[in-house]
Amino acid sequence: MNSLILTTGARLLTALFMVFSLYVLLRGHNAPGGGFIGGLIAACGLTIHAFAGGVTETRKALKTDPRNIAALGLVAALIAGLMPAFAGTEPFSGLWGEVAGLKLSNILLFDIGVYLAVFGGILTLVFALEDTLK
Repeated sequence: MNSLILTTGARLLTALFMVFSLYVLLRGHNAPGGGFIGGLIAACGLTIHAFAGGVTETRKALKTDPRNIAALGLVAALIAGLMPAFAGTEPFSGLWGEVAGLKLSNILLFDIGVYLAVFGGILTLVFALEDTLK
């Protein structure tokens, strides 16, 4: 679509959606939100970008295939789920550690994996639908 208003608005909205999706991802550990809804919000932001500028331009902006992002997310979620088993506890239980003064857990890694899997999966679907509609 060649709408100046949509193209200009999409730049702002895409950036806002991406920042808000990261906020929801990081907030979701202790409050409503998390990886799933954060990934959906991020995918919505890039979907607006694809509507405004086309799938080819959005693929260039993304710089990687969304299927690779989804696969990376699945691997991260699997690693986060199996980490406790290697530590001698039940799989998918929480492990906490401290890195450079920050308390981190495998739960955050799991949320990031879900975020990436949802983000990549939804974008793969949207890009495929956009390509077939041309």
